[in-house]
Amino acid sequence: MGVLNCTPDSFFSGSRSKTTKTAIEKGQSMLAAGADILDVGGQSSRPGAIEVGAAEEWQRIEGTIKGLLDSNPETLVSVDTFHHEVALNALNAGAFMINDIYGGSRDANMVKVITEFNAPYAIMHMQGTPSTMQAQPFYEHITSEVLLWLDDRMNHLRQQGVKQFMADVGFGFGKTVGHNFELLRGLDQFQKLNVPILVGVSRKSMIYKTLNGQPETALNGTTALHAWALERGAHMLRVHDVAEAREVVELYRALHG
Repeated sequence: MGVLNCTPDSFFSGSRSKTTKTAIEKGQSMLAAGADILDVGGQSSRPGAIEVGAAEEWQRIEGTIKGLLDSNPETLVSVDTFHHEVALNALNAGAFMINDIYGGSRDANMVKVITEFNAPYAIMHMQGTPSTMQAQPFYEHITSEVLLWLDDRMNHLRQQGVKQFMADVGFGFGKTVGHNFELLRGLDQFQKLNVPILVGVSRKSMIYKTLNGQPETALNGTTALHAWALERGAHMLRVHDVAEAREVVELYRALHG
């Protein structure tokens, strides 16, 4: 899953697209490099990010979605949003999936949109909000707590008619570096959810803080964590660097026959 940011303030500067034309070209390059899905976002969720409304968010991504689907109608477009208005517009425009960092808990109308389209729904665990999540994250037993939250949330959404899920443990969202590595060590436990596991560790602080670097220097560390995530049962990698991640996937497949 290639990360296609249509934002001016995403945490990794190399992922930002200043114009719609740039975003479309970047998306096409990701597809050529082996991306299965493009995850288009118009809202930064980095720690301390300033939230924008649904209208501005949609304005940022509308042209990119249209351009990608006009150039290649078979493109699988996921939209990273917690606003039901953006989700509705995106699905009407041809997107097939919604990726919601709040898992539907922020916008009560989101579930209506998801069920109307019977769209796959990626839900993520987050302690707090992007503006507060890294203040003082605390857990007694993080892996079991995140597992329970995802299980409860999916059961709640299933009762409302949602049928297709991806589960994201939320690396970096209300977690310390230590919490993130504990989650990675226990990632195999999330197989109990019986849904595809989406992992987003690409260039995040658990890598560059551990290695005393920056997001711009975190590609090699990202590759290592991708391999370990696949070994622990990840089904989908959400990445900034598609070609490198595709190599990890191909080598993992070769290793396991």
